[in-house]
Amino acid sequence: MLERDEVEPPPAAHDSSGWQRLRHWGARLREHAPRLTMSVRTRLVMLVLAVVLPGTLAALWAAWRAGEERLVRHLRDDARALSMVVDRELAQRAAIARVLALARTLDTLPDIEPAQLQLLETQARRAVQGLDGWVVLSTPDEVLFSTRLAPSTGEEPLSSRRPREPGAPPLANRPMVGSLEPGRHGIPSHASLVQPVERRGHVLANLEVTIVPLELQRLINHQDLPPDWTAAVLDGRGHIVASSSGGPALTEPAAWPALSALMQAHDEALLQGRNPNGQAVLTYFSTSSQGWSFIITAPRERLAGGQLQSLLPVLLGAMVLLAMGLAGALWLSRRIARPLDDLTSMAQTLQTGGPLRQQPTGIEEWDYVSRALVNASEAMRRSRSELEQRVNEAVERTRETEQLSSRSQRIAALGRLTGGVAHDFNNLLGVISNSAHLIQRHVHNEALQVPLSAIRRSVEVGSRLTQHLLRFAGQQAVHPQSLDLASTLKDLEALLSTVLGKRVSLSMDLQPGVRLVTADPAELELALINIALNARDALNGAGKVHFSLRNAREDELAGLAPGAYVLIKVADDGPGIPPDILPRVFEPFFTSKPVGRATGLGLSQVLGFCVQAGGTARIHCPPEGGTVVSLLLPASQTRAPAEAGAEAGATSSLAGARVMLVEDNEELSRVTATLLRSFSCQVLCVYDADEALRRFGTGAGIDVVLSDVMMPGRMDGLTLVKALRAMRPELPAVLISGYSATPVTDDPTLIVLRKPCSPAQLLDALRRAISGPQATRD
Repeated sequence: MLERDEVEPPPAAHDSSGWQRLRHWGARLREHAPRLTMSVRTRLVMLVLAVVLPGTLAALWAAWRAGEERLVRHLRDDARALSMVVDRELAQRAAIARVLALARTLDTLPDIEPAQLQLLETQARRAVQGLDGWVVLSTPDEVLFSTRLAPSTGEEPLSSRRPREPGAPPLANRPMVGSLEPGRHGIPSHASLVQPVERRGHVLANLEVTIVPLELQRLINHQDLPPDWTAAVLDGRGHIVASSSGGPALTEPAAWPALSALMQAHDEALLQGRNPNGQAVLTYFSTSSQGWSFIITAPRERLAGGQLQSLLPVLLGAMVLLAMGLAGALWLSRRIARPLDDLTSMAQTLQTGGPLRQQPTGIEEWDYVSRALVNASEAMRRSRSELEQRVNEAVERTRETEQLSSRSQRIAALGRLTGGVAHDFNNLLGVISNSAHLIQRHVHNEALQVPLSAIRRSVEVGSRLTQHLLRFAGQQAVHPQSLDLASTLKDLEALLSTVLGKRVSLSMDLQPGVRLVTADPAELELALINIALNARDALNGAGKVHFSLRNAREDELAGLAPGAYVLIKVADDGPGIPPDILPRVFEPFFTSKPVGRATGLGLSQVLGFCVQAGGTARIHCPPEGGTVVSLLLPASQTRAPAEAGAEAGATSSLAGARVMLVEDNEELSRVTATLLRSFSCQVLCVYDADEALRRFGTGAGIDVVLSDVMMPGRMDGLTLVKALRAMRPELPAVLISGYSATPVTDDPTLIVLRKPCSPAQLLDALRRAISGPQATRD
């Protein structure tokens, strides 16, 4: 309870809002009011009530709805059944009329002979034998016969033949079901099913088959309807033809506006309301295709009475279920309270830090809590040892991290060392290459040509070796260039043989006249090595691998951009690739090899290289066995450099050119200067960037600068060229790079050569630099 002296004063007087004051008092009361506590027994009883009562209400509602729907369904089914019975009677008479109207005897209408007419009357009497109706044949002028009258005998004229009554309706031109016709004293006597007799597109007569209300009344009386229900048959004009008695008085729709409107809008429907006599009824009607309607009416009291009878079992079952649920809740509450006391004792023991022993309670949830308390106690005892173990693991991980960092530093240092060695080695190769070229140029001794050519080939092999080292060190920039694939594959033959192994036979078919391609030679080499490695694994170390090179045909370029392409095929005679795996071989990280044997990146690199170059890679397994990998690369428009032509052109175009050579290696500088002077160039040799800036002056005496990229001092070759161009814009310059940690430059006016380069490449670069930006781009 909230004591008076504990209640805070209301808000200040300036707060004139009564709503805010009420909210303040309500918040204070909720804060100080004691929380409602309930025992397990009370909660279980409430749970039973919460489960049983909604279910009981739902069952009562469902039973009520089911009883109502059952009554409506009964009404609908009986109305439809009555409709079907009456429709069958009408259809039987309509069939008789159709059959008689097709008789060949009627082909001579209206001049039909008496004998033929008498024969037709006899057939009509046989057709309606056993039925209460009769058959009438009439033309526009007279009634030829009616089976309602006694038949004629002998050759006397038909007793029923007579003129049509004045004012009789014209002949019908289509089959129809008529309404009730009044008889004597205004009592309906019959209804007619009219069938026109049509010959040669004209209606010559009408054949009518009648049905009397008495026959329909017998049909209704034979229906097994409850005694308080009423059934009726209505003709097309809404008049009652026949009806049952015992239920609510039936009124024609003309006197019941609600029913009349509903029958005009629907073929069948249910109407709930009061009839014109004030009785509460349920009425269901169904209108047939003949235009007649069938109505069944039941009092609303039957619905209420039936519903109460169907609800009584549900109420009794709900009461029994509620009593059983309450009894079970009381029994279960006693089973729950005792284990709760045991769990409370275990929690108090855990709080003091004492050991716990699990006590089975017989309830799965309580046993689970008991086991949790025991496990918590054991976990607390193990916490210190686990903490020490985790600290030791953290120290060990720290040591491993330090080792990994040290290993990364060693790898980085190895990369820098490799790059430095490659730089110095390139300088040595440059000295050897230029010296060999000078000897070959000035010494015309046939005996020396062979060793000199061998020296130059060795320089090329050494140059490729340094490029591999730089790529390993991560210092080699990737650049596409124009490639002669025949020469490239020939140079890679020895490397590919080593990759495949001694037991795998390697053969090559390199067709002459193959177009050049533009691609990165390192990526091409890596792609071919990856294909060779996959072939070796497929052959299990023994078999045949065949490389072929030719220009691609038009029928092999499906899906590629228009243009010329070069095709490289690598075929092996292994077992091939299963069809379910073949579509996925180019996917990254996909491999069919055991874990640890492959990364799944080999063939994906092959496809990536081809797509980057503008082509594609394909793979298929021929029916005769093996696997074929095809590389389609777009042909380059650039022609292959001609050493002799370049050298001859450079000799004439570089004669008298003044070249500033910036090279820190003295041996390479002397050999390069001698080479340039042999082509009539004037060479100024400097050994660092500072000396180059001092001796450059205004730059009036220099035609082109040839500089190494990596040099000692505060400037490298690229920075030197920028400084020189600040003094003389558009100064022609050529850089030679043997080693660079980053791409040298993206300036299109600056030519960069890879060290060592051939004399023809060097002279061609100098010529293009002197010729201007257009020649540089070409």
